[in-house]
Order: sequence, then C-alpha cells, then structure tokens
Amino acid sequence: MVQRAKIATLVDVEAFERIPIDERLPYTNTYEMIEQGVKLAPEADALCFIPAAERYQYPVRISYGELFAQITRSANLFHDLGITPGKVVSYLLPNAPQAHFVLWGAQAAGIANPVNPMLEPSVIADICRQADTQVLVAWGEDPDSDIWQKVMAIRGQLPRLKALIRVNGPSDQKEDIYGFEDILGRYNPDALDSKRVFDPDDTASLFHTGGTTGTPKLAPSKHYNVATMAFMIACSIEVDAGETILSGLPLFHVNATTFNGSWPFSIGARVVILGPQGFRDRAMIAKFPQIVEHYRAVTFSSVPTVLSALLDTDMEGADISSLRYALCGAAPLSVELFRRFEQKTGMKIIEGYGLTEGNCVTSLNPSFGERKIGSIGMRIPYHYIQTLIVDEKGDFVRDAEVDEIGALCIKGPNVFPGYLDESHNQGTRPLPGWFNTGDLARRDGDGYFWLTGRKKDLIIRGGHNIDPSVIEDALHALPGVKAAAAVGRPDPHSGELPIAYVELEAGAGITADKILDSAKKSIGERAAVPKEVIILDHIPLTAVGKIYKPALRWAAIKRVYEDELQPLAGVVRSLTVEVGEDKVHGCLATIKITTSPGADLEVIQSRVAEALGRYTTMYRVEFI
Repeated sequence: MVQRAKIATLVDVEAFERIPIDERLPYTNTYEMIEQGVKLAPEADALCFIPAAERYQYPVRISYGELFAQITRSANLFHDLGITPGKVVSYLLPNAPQAHFVLWGAQAAGIANPVNPMLEPSVIADICRQADTQVLVAWGEDPDSDIWQKVMAIRGQLPRLKALIRVNGPSDQKEDIYGFEDILGRYNPDALDSKRVFDPDDTASLFHTGGTTGTPKLAPSKHYNVATMAFMIACSIEVDAGETILSGLPLFHVNATTFNGSWPFSIGARVVILGPQGFRDRAMIAKFPQIVEHYRAVTFSSVPTVLSALLDTDMEGADISSLRYALCGAAPLSVELFRRFEQKTGMKIIEGYGLTEGNCVTSLNPSFGERKIGSIGMRIPYHYIQTLIVDEKGDFVRDAEVDEIGALCIKGPNVFPGYLDESHNQGTRPLPGWFNTGDLARRDGDGYFWLTGRKKDLIIRGGHNIDPSVIEDALHALPGVKAAAAVGRPDPHSGELPIAYVELEAGAGITADKILDSAKKSIGERAAVPKEVIILDHIPLTAVGKIYKPALRWAAIKRVYEDELQPLAGVVRSLTVEVGEDKVHGCLATIKITTSPGADLEVIQSRVAEALGRYTTMYRVEFI
C-alpha cells in the first residue's frame, strides 16, 4: 500500500520528501503500475460502465483481473500488428471500458496517442501525421457519434497507417478493417508476447495540447512520468482500495486518464464510468445524486462547468454523504460557485492546477489544511513550483518575491521531456529541468499559488483550451478585415466564451453579423466560434505596433460587469466599472459607486457580490 502524506502545510510536504521518491515508488512503468492494483484484489471491480443514465443500477462490471487480461490482450494484438516501443497507436473513442484497454495496452506495446474525437477531420489527420500513427483504433458506426465517418474521411491521408481497428463493430476483410471485439479474444491474456523489458525513459503517451482547434502540439510523456504522477496523487489524496471514483471527463484528456485511470488503478479503487458522453450527458447529470448513492462514490474530478450543472440538479431524496470532496481544475472557479456548491452538497471542493506537460497535477489545496478559495493550492509531494522573472526570450532573470507576479514554472519526475516538435520548446526552459507553463502567478507567504493571468492568449471555455489564432486566421481571410483579435469574455457557466474584435478597412461595408456567419462556416470546431463580433474603429496597439490584447479583455469584462450591475442603477446615484492590471491580483475590476446620503452600504455591497460572485475576475468596491 502507498504511504499517504497527511498534508496541512508546506512543512508536511517537505517532511514527506525526506525519503526520496524512488525509495517509495513500487513501479516505474504503467503496465506494472496497473498490476500493482490488480495484486490488491484481482476479483474486485476495477470498472463499472453505465451505458445509459436510466440503467445506472445495471452496469457492465469488469474486475481487476479482467481489466489486466484485456490490457495484456490489447498489447499483444498491437504487437502482432507491428507496434513496438517507439511506435504509435492513436485512438478516437468515447468513454467506455475499451478506451482503457486500448490506452494501457498501447503503452504496454508502444506509445498511446489519445485524440479528441470532437475535432474536425483535418485536425485529427494532422495529429496522426505528426504522431506517425501506424495503428488507428476508432469507435464504429453509432447514431450518437460521428467518429467513424471522420475516420473514413481521413484514412487515405495517413500514408504510414498499417492497421485500422473498429471498436463496437465487426471486422471487414474487404475494407481491411479489424473488429476489436472479433479478434481480441484470440490473444494471450496472461503475459506480454513481446517479453518487453520496460525502460522508465521509454515514451508511454503522446497527448495533444495547445487548443481544441488549429495545429495542436504533441507532448510525449515517459513511463516514469506517468507512473510517478499516479504515485504522487496517491500520496496526496485520501482514497483507498475498493472505494469508488466517478468518471465523467473525456478519456482523451490527461485529467481523465490520470484521475479516472492511472491513479485509481494503481491503488485498487473502483472507477464508475458515467456513460459514453460522461458529464456532457444531461441525463447522467440529472441522475448524478442517485448514482452517488448507489455506488457510494467518494470523489470525482471535474471542471467548473460540471459543478455549475450539478448545482442546478435536484439532490433531494438522495444520500450523497459518501462524497468527501470534488476535485476541480482546468479553469478558475468563482467564489460564489465554490460556496454555493459546498453549501448544497456538504462536500469539500479541492481546487488544483495542472497541465498536460506535467501529466495532470501540479498543485492542490490541502485536504487537511486551509483551503484558500481562488488559489490553486500548494505543491504536491516531489513536485516543485516556482514563480520566476524571465526575459522576453523566456530566459531566467531572478526568482520572484513573495506576492510578486512571475512566470509559473514547474519541475519534477512527472514533467514531460519536451514537445515532439523541437521548435515548440523554444523559450519554455528558463532553467535546466524547469518548464515554463506560460501562466502567470504569485506565491503567498504560506506557499499557496494564485493564478493572475496568462502569457499565452488561450481562451479557456469550460476547461477546454481554444487557440485564438484559429479564430483570428479565419477572420483575417475575410475581404475587408484589416485586423482581428480574439479574447475570452467572462461567462458564469463556462468561465470564458470566445469573442472577436475586428477593425475594418475603409469602405469595407461588412457587418458584424456577416463576419459571424462567415466564422461559423470557416472555423472547424464549434467551441471556437466566437459568440460575438465587435467592430472597432481602431484595435489598440502596443508601442511596437502589436495588438494589445489585455485592453480588449478588460473591455470585455467591463461590458459584462456593467450589464450584471445594471439593476443597481435605480438604487445608487452613479456606478462605473474600471478594469485594469493590479500588481498582486493581476486583472482587477474596480466598481466605483456614488450613493445617496443614508444609503445602506452593506446591502449594496451584498447585491454587487450576488451579481458578480459567479465570475472569476476579482473585483473591489469603492464608495464615493
């Protein structure tokens, strides 16, 4: 069993680290990592798959022994198709047990490359070409999915592809397609036919990152990176063998493959998969309280949009007392949502921070210590975080002081070795071993970190990254558009929604509606289509002529906050919103209010909090 660190303060983290990680670590590759969980109780449930919300009481059950057998069979299948260490199996699958067979089987044979099946075919093809995909596994024909249609559209664009495997569908010799379920049973479930001896530095996975559209970057991770990440989470979070974790995040993302895969499997916990669509299935969200009660779930990993949806779910009559906490990351969480959710459910929210390049988790608010709402917590054991002052090239200048904003940088055994394309690594390593996340943050005196902004211009919509250049490139291609800039507009449900500012050439004669209609046709990913196009006489520029995006983000926040505070117009004499940069908090909105004599300032302050508490941009109220 993994020895857990009972963390309340940074002193506890440092004390736990007195024993080096390699003296504690029981495995150094993902195959042995899962085998560790199997040894605890081979007959226990590893997976329970709920096909549909109304049948939540009748899952497909898979024991640890069965899981490991199917992973081994999958590895032997891939080996038979020519996959050896260093060669890639890509997959496009919904949340289903087969996704775990393929993910971990591919890592046991070669390299796993999970791909977001919601991407457009051209982007999927580009990822597969970058990865040098030789075996492609995809979900078959399904009225609720267009995965197979996308795969057939790009099959001819992958010259190195040796084999196509259809999950949930038959073999087709004429089309040279293998049916996963047809052939898997032919393979040895007891041992790897390759007799592979794992090197901890072998590449285990290739996840794409950098946005839901455009040309994603591929981030390879070593077996050692993935294994140590699972171990570090097991040391940090209070979950034991046999306890239940709910799985609703997509299994093409490192958050889900870690929190709903490598970590629970390494400790012998039970993972309940909430259907093919997970948390995107409204019916599953509606049944969430009953599912918790039935399986006595103790935790689940989420993003703010999931918590927001659950907040609107009727939980009367269901016993959800087994839930100890909800883990939340990927996007900032508003103070109001945090408080309302905890009040309604009685569980703790553990806010954290992570990224694909760090194999999921970098920091967490401590379960046994103070949870500072709005912070991303403190570093987990064996993982190091620092805020650094870097120059324009990304080179180290000095350490940031306490409460000074700097580049958030990470170092540890879980941090990936660098992007597959070497050009993407420029400016990411300020010091040997340290990776610059691209986020800006400050560290307080207790060792907690607070995100204050992003040097990257990514728009984070519901936990998904959107590359603004994809929006901007589409708009720049329109006749009459002189300049375009995409930024995130605050949204109480999704965190941010993409909007675009446009400057037109003289006499262009094009309207915002026409620009938006064109964007809907030319931008492949629906999540990236801007919700609004705003035409400006002049887009703000820096002294050297670059678009000054902070001013555009501030303008978007100002408009949203002014709209939310409009009901106060009849209560106060005047109200203005000013948004700008604060040296401690990053972006800050200042609400300046002029009141009549005798006004109840506490009531006004409360109404401001009610209006703005759902948003993540910090604000302060100044009464004049």
